[in-house]
Amino acid sequence: MSETQSTYNYKVVRQFAIMTVVWGIVGMLVGVIIAAQLVWPELNFGPWLTYGRLRPLHTNAVIFAFGGCALFATSYWVAQRTCHTRLFSDGLAAFTFWGWQIVILLAAVSLPLGITTGKEYAELEWPIDILITLVWVAYALVFFGTLIKRKVSHIYVANWFYGGMILAVALLHLVNSAEIPVSMLKSYSAYAGVQDAMVQWWYGHNAVGFFLTAGFLGMMYYFVPKQAERPVYSYRLSVVHFWALIFTYMWAGPHHLHYTALPDWTQSIGMLFSLILLAPSWGGMINGIMTLSGAWHKLRDDPILKFLITSLSFYGMSTFEGPMMSVKSVNALSHYTDWTVGHVHAGALGWVAMVSVGSLYYLIPRLFGAKQMYSVKLVTVHFWIATIGVVLYIASMWIAGVMQGLMWRAFNPDGTLTYSFVEAVKGSYPFWTIRLVGGVLFLGGMLIMFYNVLKTIGQSQGADERIMAPAAHHA
Repeated sequence: MSETQSTYNYKVVRQFAIMTVVWGIVGMLVGVIIAAQLVWPELNFGPWLTYGRLRPLHTNAVIFAFGGCALFATSYWVAQRTCHTRLFSDGLAAFTFWGWQIVILLAAVSLPLGITTGKEYAELEWPIDILITLVWVAYALVFFGTLIKRKVSHIYVANWFYGGMILAVALLHLVNSAEIPVSMLKSYSAYAGVQDAMVQWWYGHNAVGFFLTAGFLGMMYYFVPKQAERPVYSYRLSVVHFWALIFTYMWAGPHHLHYTALPDWTQSIGMLFSLILLAPSWGGMINGIMTLSGAWHKLRDDPILKFLITSLSFYGMSTFEGPMMSVKSVNALSHYTDWTVGHVHAGALGWVAMVSVGSLYYLIPRLFGAKQMYSVKLVTVHFWIATIGVVLYIASMWIAGVMQGLMWRAFNPDGTLTYSFVEAVKGSYPFWTIRLVGGVLFLGGMLIMFYNVLKTIGQSQGADERIMAPAAHHA
């Protein structure tokens, strides 16, 4: 066997792993800046660094730069390790890395300049959309090509989740980004009116459902068993979880459009499927947490497991909260309030960021040939700072959101509004300050991680890239 065939491709995994940490800091820094702008409006520096320009930069940086790099890094690692074969194409893998970084840099330039489609989570204009499509096709070829050339007959369940994510995101991106260019920097959606809104939230909610859920569940199904040194609690449940999740999630988008011009029956279907979604979501959470059966004592001393299991707790909480908020009567209170912002960040920080960070703390020493992270104590410090930050963030937003909803719909006996809008803003102010503190803590944790990662790389020997004897990935 030649040297090339006998080794895994760790180079691209290393590149994506490092950039995950870098983009995590950048994205969360922008988040802290826009949180500060709501507390101190004078921080809205004109026209390029205003809240309206920076918010889409924040969402894109955290979802697609930080989250995207975490998905690329872990899926390339998991596919190689569970299939016992090198990535399908080193050249295409390298293209996905550099192409994705160019997409992120183009977003960082175009969004502050106000070059945007105005579609949430799909703000990038058509030339960047084409580049995203090319990178994503290359990603699919590398990932599925690796599965096809695998040395074992079994396809481990984590790969099902990564594969489902890749196919669904391709479909979502192509349909929602259908647009008519009128210049190099401007296009108009191929859809109009309520159809445009429907397609946008079919995309928007499934970006959450597939990019930020299915992909990161792939991460969970590999790294939780590996770090706990236990088999997945129920392999059968993991397969049921996969099929139930991918079938149900696709239909939940209309719950973003309650009480709008969208037909009432469509809203009701979105609500119904959102409620059904609770079952597979909690099935997956229980499966992940119960993987620790017989190994609970490890949680005491293992900060990586703390990250992974806490992320599952937040996943369970977010996927209970989401279906509840999709109920029309609840949505009448929560819609357009900070409650929604709290819910999003329970998922984004509590679930996505924490499972990514836990997985990276597992990966980095192995990628760079170190026995463990430079400082396990700093990993523990990071865990507690991040957890306190998330709790401050989401609790403040819940309180602010419920208060806003109640103030907005309070009426006097004569039918006039009890509170003006500005009174609701004034009431929210202390909670926006607490949210800022939570965000600063979470960003601080990422900076600690960055230091720890640099020190770990500094003392490393270089990873052993030879293919080892197949490990038992499934019991």
